[in-house]
Formats: sequence, C-alpha cells, structure tokens
Amino acid sequence: MTQRKEEAPARGLSRRRLLSGAGALSAAGWIAGTSGGWLLRPKWANAAGSIKMGIATDITGAIAASGNANWQVAQLAIEQINQAGGVAGKSIELYLEDTATDEKKAVGNVRKLIQEHKVNVVLGGITSSMRQAIKDPVVNRGRTLYIYPQLYEGQECTKHLYCTGPTPAQQCDELIPYIINKLGKKRFALPSANYVWPQLLNKYARKVIQANGGEVVFEEYYPLDQPEYSATIGKIRDGKVDCVFNTVIPPGLQPFVKQLYESGFQRNGGVLSCVYYDENLLNYHPAHEMEGLYSCLDYFQSVDDPFSKKLQEAYSKKFPDTKYLFTAGSASTGMYRGIKFYEAAVKETKGDLAREAVSAAMDKGKIAEGPGGGAEMVPGKMHCKMNMYIAQCKVDAGKTRYDVINKYNMVDPKEC
Repeated sequence: MTQRKEEAPARGLSRRRLLSGAGALSAAGWIAGTSGGWLLRPKWANAAGSIKMGIATDITGAIAASGNANWQVAQLAIEQINQAGGVAGKSIELYLEDTATDEKKAVGNVRKLIQEHKVNVVLGGITSSMRQAIKDPVVNRGRTLYIYPQLYEGQECTKHLYCTGPTPAQQCDELIPYIINKLGKKRFALPSANYVWPQLLNKYARKVIQANGGEVVFEEYYPLDQPEYSATIGKIRDGKVDCVFNTVIPPGLQPFVKQLYESGFQRNGGVLSCVYYDENLLNYHPAHEMEGLYSCLDYFQSVDDPFSKKLQEAYSKKFPDTKYLFTAGSASTGMYRGIKFYEAAVKETKGDLAREAVSAAMDKGKIAEGPGGGAEMVPGKMHCKMNMYIAQCKVDAGKTRYDVINKYNMVDPKEC
C-alpha cells in the first residue's frame, strides 16, 4: 500500500522506536542475532528439522505501528501452529528483519534471510515500494517463495509471489456503490499521495464512481510529507464535494485529516472515506477526526464470527499491553492469512519445502477459517478471494470502534 522515505526529523523517533521494539522482542522471547535481525526458536524440533520462515517488516520507521503489529501476529500464528504439532511433523522457526520503511536498508536485511538463514519463505513488506524493492532479492535472485500481506493497488503478477490482502476491486466494487446509492454522495474528490498505490487505486475507483452515476470533481497528488492543504480544502468547499476518497498517507495524512475536520467538512454533511483505515489508525491522529469515516476491509474487530473473536482474544492475551492492534489495514490479517496458506500448502506437499512444490500447492490453496472468515486462492492468479466488510468509524466516550454495515462473501480480487 503506502510508500514513505524516512526524513531527517523522524530519525530520533526511529531510534526510540528501535529501543522500544527491541525491548518488546526480547520480552517476547526473540533472540537478537550477531549481524542484526531476530530469531524465535520453536520449543521443540525433530530429526526432520524445522521450517525456516522469514518475516520482513517495519519494526522502525514511519509506519512502525503497522510493522510491529505484523511481527506480533506472525508470532501468535506460528506459536499456535507449533503447539498443534507443527506442519507435516516439522516445527517452524521465525527469522525477523527490520525493513525500517527504507527500501535500501530493507534489501540488505532481506538478503540476510535468504543468504545467511536460508529461509524457505518470506512474508512481509507493507508499502508497494517495499514490495517492489525486495521481491527481486527474494523471488528471482533468492529463488524463494514470497507472500505479500498488505492491501495494495493490484497488478502484481510475479510467479511465486502470492498476495493475501485486498485489491482495488475487492474494496472499491463494494464501498463506492454504497456511498453513491445508499448515502447519496456523488461528488468525489480524490486527494492523494504521489506514488503508485493512489495512482492505480484512483484509476480503478474513478471507473467505479462513473459507472455508478458519480462524478470526480478533482484528483490531485501531493508530496508524501506535505504539511499544508488549505488550497485543497478550498477546492473541496468550492466544488461542493460531498465525498472525500482519501489516499493521502503518513506523514501528510495527519495535517490533511486535521485541516479537513477543522474546515467543518464532516459537520456539514460531507463523507470521508479511506480504504486503509482500521483500528490501528488511532496511532496516527485523534479519534474525533476519524468519526463517521467509511472504510472497506477484510476484517474489523467488530466482525461477529466465533473464530475471529477467538483469534482476537488470543492476540490480546499474548500481547496484553500492546498499542499495536490486530486488524486489517495494517497487513496483520494478510500476514495471518499468508501463514495459514503456507501451512496448508506444506501439508499438501507432505513436508516437501521446495519452492516449486509449495507454490503449486499454494496456487490451489484454501483455508476454512481466518480473521473475517476463510479464503481461497484463485488458481493461476496469485491472489485470493475473501470476505469484505464496509464499516463506519464511531466514537463513544472517547473510544473508537468500527460498526460493520455490510458483509460481502468471498469477493473476487479480479487480478492477473
């Protein structure tokens, strides 16, 4: 999804995040490596050896709130699998490397997973630019299976690279008709960060808007760290925009949402929508600025199914004091889903860990349960069908929740 190159003012924050993250990793049982990175050993192993799984995510950097949720979800999923006897008689050991919201650092760290640790699979990468940066060292040069867990702009059709987060079709085909036909909002503004995810998502969104009788009043792109949006707010007001379909990202996100809120846009009946907004976004700005926002994701914490509730309870029990929540827009659900797809594939190969064998099994993979429901790969497409949910952000006594409005069963990704 997002792309962010870390700026100088953020380095002090990254240092504090690194110390905090390292403390959390150590407390959770991870072992620091001599050349960087972290290892979580299984509590048992047998003569058949262990499966080596690499996690590459943002422990530090501008989107560390998402990355830290990812490694925690991965740890929970692997702990559950190992406690149940592993996969085809093999335990799983986890190797973690920090991608740091910095593609140059990430490439070197991901190479460690491939060259030093010789992992069997790599999961991770949150930003689209990160996926593009690390997929060659993993898939082509490293000849290793890669699972990308984040919602994104689509059009990734690399062999042996599987996407387990939502695509534009899975989000826009449900959300935009709801906004136009149910809420009666037809005049859209598309304020956006200037990189690939908003550009391709907006291209798809525009088609859906127009097909449903809506109009795009304006579409604009800004530097990722833009702090001032008064001209944009003026265009929203003067153009009588009634829905802002936002793809501005941190760090520009915070001032944009603040200035939009202070302009009275929502108070005057305008609708704010953003397809990556989830419960973790409270780490970025105040709850009241999010109230009334509409999102469409594969999971919200209010989803009412027994497995999702049980999974959420297990996560809260394992990480009781964390501020990094298990939710959808931060790639956490895609991380869990990807691990379970990999588990199912290795069971299908009866323990054969060769990339070609596991990839062939992944291509036809199905998982009966997961956050928000089960999922299944579309054969030959490297993307999966999943349930999708439209939800609205509500604030009650200072606490934020997302109320699910509609559920859509096993939505096709329409990719590749």
